[in-house]
Amino acid sequence: MALHVLFENEHLTVSYDYSNEWLYVEWQKNQDMESVQAGAGKMLEYLRQEQCHKVLNDNRLVESMWSDASEWGGKVWLPAMAAAGLQYFAWVYSPNIYSRLSTDLTLQHAPAVGPIVFTFDNIDTASAWLRQM
Repeated sequence: MALHVLFENEHLTVSYDYSNEWLYVEWQKNQDMESVQAGAGKMLEYLRQEQCHKVLNDNRLVESMWSDASEWGGKVWLPAMAAAGLQYFAWVYSPNIYSRLSTDLTLQHAPAVGPIVFTFDNIDTASAWLRQM
């Protein structure tokens, strides 16, 4: 990956992958409503800035439940990402069962129309799928 880091803090790193023309977002540690909303805002900002249509969203390092943000994520943030040009979103699950449940809850709140979002257990499978889109 030819990654250029656009933003980094203790909760996430947002990079642009020039070879694949997508945002690569790596979430870390414990997440809550505040960190999810702040990080999602950064994703939206950089999706617009880079004018890309794909996101590889990596939750493998997330260690906690963040379900308090799931309804907001599905009903507010994903539609905003779609409005900004998002078409394909590959979401790599955390091994933490509670983080996985938070991801699934977010997607249950997402509108039926919008970006195509698939979840994966493996980063390589997620990347391969996103490259084909």
